[in-house]
Amino acid sequence: MTPRARKVRILATLGPASSSPEMIRKLYEAGADAFRLNMSHGDQQGKIALIEAIRALEQEYHRPTTILVDLQGPKLRVGDFAGGEAFLDEGQEFVLDRDSAAGDRTRVELPHPELFEAIDVGDQLLINDGKIRLRVEEVAADRIETRVEVGGRISNSKGVNVPDVVVPIPAMTDKDRSDLDFALSQGVDWIALSFVQRPEDVAEAKALIGNRAGLLAKIEKPAAIERLDAILKIADAVMVARGDLGVELPPEGVPPAQNRIVAEARRLGKPVVVATQMLESMITSPSPTRAEVSDVATAIYEGADAVMLSAESAAGDYPIEAVAMMDRIGRSVEADPVYSARVHFTETPAEPTTADALSESAAQIVEIIGAKAMACYTSSGSTARRIARERPPVPIMVMTASLEVARRQGLLWGVHAVHTRDVSNFEEMVGKAKRMALRHRIAGAGERMVVMAGVPFGQSGSTNVIHVVKLEGDELQQRVG
Repeated sequence: MTPRARKVRILATLGPASSSPEMIRKLYEAGADAFRLNMSHGDQQGKIALIEAIRALEQEYHRPTTILVDLQGPKLRVGDFAGGEAFLDEGQEFVLDRDSAAGDRTRVELPHPELFEAIDVGDQLLINDGKIRLRVEEVAADRIETRVEVGGRISNSKGVNVPDVVVPIPAMTDKDRSDLDFALSQGVDWIALSFVQRPEDVAEAKALIGNRAGLLAKIEKPAAIERLDAILKIADAVMVARGDLGVELPPEGVPPAQNRIVAEARRLGKPVVVATQMLESMITSPSPTRAEVSDVATAIYEGADAVMLSAESAAGDYPIEAVAMMDRIGRSVEADPVYSARVHFTETPAEPTTADALSESAAQIVEIIGAKAMACYTSSGSTARRIARERPPVPIMVMTASLEVARRQGLLWGVHAVHTRDVSNFEEMVGKAKRMALRHRIAGAGERMVVMAGVPFGQSGSTNVIHVVKLEGDELQQRVG
């Protein structure tokens, strides 16, 4: 398969509207580079068919596929109400307690004892995505008395957000641990960890995952932003999860938070995904609003590695159109003459390592000599991340003998992954890079390409060679391993 005509990746969520092999294939053809399976909906058995359909694309298109499993996380919820709902008036008192009896307009159960210990007078409680706002006036061991600041309808099991508090609960529930074991047994490529508050949350999940998948930390709580650097150093990637983040922060606080998260992730060379409500109107409309198009474009100008579709592709009426629209936005932005300057506005200084120094130099060489592509051979994917961090103006072909490493590249900006047999020496690697570039149409005959590798081969993190090659048309006729 030829490389995408854009460098930003598209992550599409699968759901009821996109669960058949035929629809998954159409989403892939429309531009989806990676697929998200949301463990908040459905069961494990139902995910197996989706995983099999995604992997089947590898045989059809001869390109590694990328699967991200998103764990539900410890969602806080209120209990149930008599009649299923109640209506709260602004200014009235409302109590959250540990009594399992059905609630009414004066009280309801809050089945999270750890919250009673963490919350304090003056803190906010946001219910149903912030539609109900409560202010804490008194706290006891089994009772939280609040004043309703924004009233309205409240119903069974609605979510609770506590933006002012680091809640002392683990980032992984028993369900998450079961879903994690399932996902790893299915060989998925990325695990997304929800409701991260502390670096320790990421470290715990990282220890359970090991090297079996990449770990993406979802940044959706103010506490995570406060410790962003520490979280980024442990996680393999991050997501700007603007759903809950937009509940716990005032709306005007989300764009600066997004900008900071993207910039910090890019500085450290960690893939960053911008998600939630990007083309929200396309759930029911074949066309997005102009504001939504601008929102997607802003994330691409910032240099995000990937942009994500949620309900648009999972449950909407126009999943293919949503992916195709995001693809067109990406290509349009990247064709803008000012795109290169905008995407390089964020400084990504090289670490004092040979690999980082060479990656920065290789990107400069590409521009100076007018090379049409970059290529690297990697055993761990670290070289690919370093090159992508530089945001070079040409496609990045990443060759690896590890199918698992190849599959994880689907969230990485500008990368076209090629799973190929291992090489034993430098000359063999250069020859293979030239043949693969021609075969995958990364570059054409007579064009130049910058190749990076590590010598001796087989040692992770040993990148120490830059080589400029000229592609010859007859090389395509040679054996391709």
